[in-house]
Amino acid sequence: MAFVSDIHGNLPALEAAVANAKARGAGEVVCAGDMTGYGPFPDEVCRFLKERRIPAIIGNYDQKVIEVAKRGRAAAAGMKQKKRKILLWTAAHLGDQSLRYLAGLPERIARRLSGEHKLLVVHGSPVSIDDTIYPSITRRGLEAKLGDQRPDILVCGHTHIPFVKRISGVLVLNCGSAGQPVDGDPRPAYALVHAEAGARPRGRIVRFDYAPDRTITALQKTSLPKGLRKDFAEGSKMRFLE
Repeated sequence: MAFVSDIHGNLPALEAAVANAKARGAGEVVCAGDMTGYGPFPDEVCRFLKERRIPAIIGNYDQKVIEVAKRGRAAAAGMKQKKRKILLWTAAHLGDQSLRYLAGLPERIARRLSGEHKLLVVHGSPVSIDDTIYPSITRRGLEAKLGDQRPDILVCGHTHIPFVKRISGVLVLNCGSAGQPVDGDPRPAYALVHAEAGARPRGRIVRFDYAPDRTITALQKTSLPKGLRKDFAEGSKMRFLE
């Protein structure tokens, strides 16, 4: 099973991620949120996931987009200028069907794999949709975020920092970003999980190549900030963190 997250409007990268995962034998792909924002294809990404019936949860950015669609520009008040511009552009370029699709998504997916391994998929952490789980998380930190929940496999996204770590019997995977890496490596990432009956689940991060030219060319035709082109080309997001 493969898990993608934080696609952020990068349709070519999503297409490549799904194709790569299928080629590696993944029987199913699940999306851990943040389909929209920053990239030039927010509507197309939503339609891709919906048409292929890829299970998905909502991300924090997707929630912001829905708020703008409901309340208008007031929902973006107080944001820094460039971030506000990106959010408003994204909301304006989502069709009604995509907005309804996002609004209907759950905040988590919980199921059993191979009949025995408990899987929990969240965007930020079990605490909230915009909480974070970094590679430095400790046993105590993870237990605090889990509370009474005890999954065998915890999958998240949000930080764009991919990692796999086993803590107190829990296999923790952050998918990284399947559309907008931020660690200086322009190759996006996703997570692969193998969960067979009678065996301990295992997982790994896959970095994959895709052709970013289509994304960058599409960005040039929009009113989105020019710096985004460099971010997608270089695998960074620093200029929009402040």
